[in-house]
Amino acid sequence: MFEGQPKGLWALALANTGERFGYYTMLAVFALFLQANFGFATGTASLIYSTFLMMVYFLPVIGGIAADKFGFGRMVTSGISIMFLGYLLLAVPMGGNTVAALVMGLALLLVSLGTGLFKGNLQVLVGRLYDEPAFQAKRDSGFSLFYMAINIGAMFAPTAAIAIMNWAQTDLGVSEADSYHFAFGVACLSLIVSIAIYYAFKGWFSHVLEAEKKTADNGQQAASEPSEELSPAETKERIVCLCLVFAVVIFFWMAFHQNGLTLTYFARDYVQTSSEGVQSMMFDVTNLVASIFAVYGLFGIAQSKTAKGRGISAAIIALAAAYVGWQYERLSGSVEVAAPIFQQFNPCFVVMLTPVSVAFFGWLNKIGKEPTSPTKIGLGMLVAALGFFLMIAATTGLLAPVEQVAAGADAARVNANWLVSTYLVLTFAELLLSPIGISFVSKVAPPKYAGLMMGLWFAATAIGNFLVSIPGLMWDANWPLTYIWAVLAGICLVSALFIFSILKKLNKVSK
Repeated sequence: MFEGQPKGLWALALANTGERFGYYTMLAVFALFLQANFGFATGTASLIYSTFLMMVYFLPVIGGIAADKFGFGRMVTSGISIMFLGYLLLAVPMGGNTVAALVMGLALLLVSLGTGLFKGNLQVLVGRLYDEPAFQAKRDSGFSLFYMAINIGAMFAPTAAIAIMNWAQTDLGVSEADSYHFAFGVACLSLIVSIAIYYAFKGWFSHVLEAEKKTADNGQQAASEPSEELSPAETKERIVCLCLVFAVVIFFWMAFHQNGLTLTYFARDYVQTSSEGVQSMMFDVTNLVASIFAVYGLFGIAQSKTAKGRGISAAIIALAAAYVGWQYERLSGSVEVAAPIFQQFNPCFVVMLTPVSVAFFGWLNKIGKEPTSPTKIGLGMLVAALGFFLMIAATTGLLAPVEQVAAGADAARVNANWLVSTYLVLTFAELLLSPIGISFVSKVAPPKYAGLMMGLWFAATAIGNFLVSIPGLMWDANWPLTYIWAVLAGICLVSALFIFSILKKLNKVSK
């Protein structure tokens, strides 16, 4: 899985890991911050949250156009600087008045613009590493590993946000509303680490930047770009197929990004607020990390070609098991379960399951049975639907949102395992769709429109993120929970059927 990848992948992935850690630290508490700091109603907070997500993923269109003209490397460094200013403004406590709301709006705009310049263009650089013949066959697995690295940062973000907020309240005596700003400050620090990694290891991918500069200076095609010349008809066909995929992506992200909105509200209002015994161990991120090491150790034993390699892998498994056993022996009483902590499970599952996914599809490839990228995207939509059917099962018979809050301590709450299991299923869907979709775009996009097409991938994500607010508004309108999840499941099913109906066309352009 890790062998045969270009060195530049690891440099760009680590730079993205730092940036994503800051972003998800902020996002883990953002919806709750809007209500705690400004007193916004659920519907208002949902609209602000979804509009911000839309801007974060729409502005890569502008970033892609700018990069096609001025260079991808230049836009990456400009973007991270602008993001830093945005997080810095969010980190300053200003209360909950109108001025504070306006400053927050400016900060969100800066974060969105910076992300638009940084995110998509960094991924284009990753894609161009795989334009070289020696690495072309590794493109899908490379993007899966890149996606895994993103989620390493995201995995620790909820714990970091909760820990820094608790420290601010307990040791510094700040109010709950003001403590959120300390979480935003963590994002500032993470960007410093990100840009440091980018420049420290720039030599690992400098050939891509040099080829890009040569293209700009000489008006000639770079050696790292595909040598094929596409006819106008082929270019049009590819763009049409990509736009059809983008249409499906809209509805996936509308459903998936409920993790920061209605699924977080569900965690706050419907899930048991404490846990004990073995179950409580999953709320400690270090136990999750140990489990990840154990999974990677198992893969090391299976794939290692030497006795030494297998021995090291076995030792890693033993150490991970010993740590988890030690943690179990230390259990005492119950632990508090805060709503944001559930957002650690999706990135944890991504990191844990990526080698499983890569190995499984690698095995299918060897026997000539690997599904095409468009087929994987369709399967991802089916799996996403299953996740919301699971939520229907979990919430059947529960009160609607307004009645649940009014019932207070007397309201029925469900076991945390329901929500964790939903995150697990949605992670399977994400692994089938997101990294594979990005890889598909980087492969199919006409070379002269590479930046624009990657930007449009994010624009589709942006529209989906804006539509995230619809279930939030349904929540605010006191819809029964089963109706909300049924709408999301239905959207995913229809999208899957659409992908499978145009599969022949999509497979043709991806050959």
